[in-house]
Amino acid sequence: MKVRFAASVGTGPPDPGVLAGVVEQAEALGFDTLWMADLPSLPATEPTAGIAFAAARTARARLGANVIPFGARPYLVAHRLAQLDQLTGGRLLLTLVPGIDLPDERAALGTAGRHRGRMMERLVPLLRRWWSGESAAEEDGDPPVTLPVLPRQQPLEVWLAGAGPDAVGRAGRVADGWLGAFLTPRHAGAARRAIEAEAAAVGRRIDPEHFGMSLAYARHEDDLEQAGPLRARLRRMPRPDAGRAGPVPVGAPALRRLLTEHVEEGVSKFVLRPLSAPDTGDGWAEELAWLADAVLDLQT
Repeated sequence: MKVRFAASVGTGPPDPGVLAGVVEQAEALGFDTLWMADLPSLPATEPTAGIAFAAARTARARLGANVIPFGARPYLVAHRLAQLDQLTGGRLLLTLVPGIDLPDERAALGTAGRHRGRMMERLVPLLRRWWSGESAAEEDGDPPVTLPVLPRQQPLEVWLAGAGPDAVGRAGRVADGWLGAFLTPRHAGAARRAIEAEAAAVGRRIDPEHFGMSLAYARHEDDLEQAGPLRARLRRMPRPDAGRAGPVPVGAPALRRLLTEHVEEGVSKFVLRPLSAPDTGDGWAEELAWLADAVLDLQT
């Protein structure tokens, strides 16, 4: 099983000078992937714009993102992501997410009062049809349309997120992979097995290499007090498994232990983000150097 690490690089308000330095350094250090998250209600770089920017500053690293596929017509989502895969030279990695469950964000995205999971399950097969060059209609009765530009990757894979029963079932039915977040290894392993079982029940198979986890880490105990928007979510997370590392490790030994325990549960792709993200170029340079020294010898 190949263990790969992505550095989360798009936090904080967009700053071209800082972002250029971060993505160039992360690639030079040897991180497999540079990752950005779609957080329209928080000050963060919009991931499709950020990835296009990062593609022009890098040559090797893969470029991944959590993307909320709502707020625009599905055809435009397919069009935008196909072009992004071309502009990255086929380096795009894609996880579709429903967004943060905040009333203002739901209203802005047009999902208030709608079941985002069912919307996602209908959308993924439609995106695949367009990306393969097929003609398809968004809704029954609409004229079918085709994309003028297809993704460079054929197929362009779609991973899904979420760890609840509905999200796990959906990943098994329609996704190419799964990216969980802030779960203990035991909970992540249970989700992986449930996804594989759901996939088998509908005659599908998900590559065993396609299970990942997004993890926050703290370098120091004081960082736990600076969790900001994550604080409420951290309080809701499952308690650490007895005798095992918790979902937010403090320090390099705890981070390495947690990663090893996830790998033992069949999870091998990791997005790593500092719990207290730096806000300067020098701060990011120090953070990335520390993270590389802490984990990159585990990358296979």
